[in-house]
Amino acid sequence: MVADEGPYTCSFQARNQPRTAHVYLIVQVPARIVNISQDKSVNEGDDVNLFCLAVGRPEPTVNWKDFKYGLMREGEFLEITEIKRHQAEEFECITNNGVAPPDTRRVKVTVNYPPMITDVKNMPAQLGKTAILRCEAMAVPTASFEWYRDDRRPVESDNTLKIKNEKTRSLLLFTNVTEKHFGNYTCFASNRLGASNASMLLFSEGIILSGTILCFFIFISF
Repeated sequence: MVADEGPYTCSFQARNQPRTAHVYLIVQVPARIVNISQDKSVNEGDDVNLFCLAVGRPEPTVNWKDFKYGLMREGEFLEITEIKRHQAEEFECITNNGVAPPDTRRVKVTVNYPPMITDVKNMPAQLGKTAILRCEAMAVPTASFEWYRDDRRPVESDNTLKIKNEKTRSLLLFTNVTEKHFGNYTCFASNRLGASNASMLLFSEGIILSGTILCFFIFISF
């Protein structure tokens, strides 16, 4: 126990001569984390402050490690100014004083940001066949998807038209393409921080083919 630390005297007899020895007992205590930040959820652009407090004898060192880049930062406090979405990860506090293996604990930082549509798929389609329009978006929290044609949302109860929402993308499925399906569609992705939208086209393969032939004949005429 730490309370046992202090000076001690040892007395003994040697050849009828009293002898005395003085020693000082130093009690070492393994490093231990006693308080650390809770997991955090912040918005992109916020400042983030993490702390990790440790005790031990001798005085332990405290370091922060991020797992994404493997960088180490010294000190009980970790400050991130105007955090970006790519900085969302787990940070590990490591304390050590050489008495025992290091003590470690982790803090997870989640960075929220509005949806950003990363990919869309235009689709050539044939009458009577199936077709798919695809819209992908990154967001935290996960985005909700809606589809519009002109100013109206497609009616999902139509047995030829289905919407399939997944974690990071939404699919607009046409099971039996008709003339009425051709046109411009808008994918709308939103969460509590904002929204993003992108337009795409469901078009007939015959239209593209006719346009190609027309351009070819115009080129020959010159």
